[in-house]
Amino acid sequence: MGNITVKKIDTSRPMTFLERIYIWEILRGLWITNRHFVVNMFFHILNLFGIKTKRKGAVTIQYPEEHRGWHRRLRTRHYLARREDDSPRCVGCMMCETVCPANCIYIVAHDHPDPNVEKQADKFTIDMGKCVYCGFCVEVCPEDAIRMDSGHLEICSYTREDMIYHIDRLLEQHHDPSDYKNHEEWMEEYP
Repeated sequence: MGNITVKKIDTSRPMTFLERIYIWEILRGLWITNRHFVVNMFFHILNLFGIKTKRKGAVTIQYPEEHRGWHRRLRTRHYLARREDDSPRCVGCMMCETVCPANCIYIVAHDHPDPNVEKQADKFTIDMGKCVYCGFCVEVCPEDAIRMDSGHLEICSYTREDMIYHIDRLLEQHHDPSDYKNHEEWMEEYP
């Protein structure tokens, strides 16, 4: 076999004189920033005087005091659903643990006392500090045991240990849609 040579193709174009002295690029950046400022200020002034336009100016939301509103399909904090007899729905099949790309779910299963139910989760832990909120665990669950529609978005804490949710903490949470806004109104409010 002969040697194979790979020829590199240079796809970068040479910089022009104005690009090399950088002053032109700085002026372009300042122009873009000032253009956004003037356009947004124009629309804010029109709205201030009651002139309705299709476009609004950029809006800064003061987060802790003011909420933007959440989409109806937003993935929020996890919780485990219960059966009618108040036991966890999770059967310890390990599918959510297997599919999790962040490896933040840990499950230990044992046999259920009821012979009709094969297994149940003895330990179920989610490390929220690692979770990427992809929702794969919810989609893959055959028992609809794990859910991400609790309505609780803020999961901040001061310690790393508070970010680890064990089975008892996951079972005490439930679906609370009171924080959700009307989706259609939210879409009109913030395009």
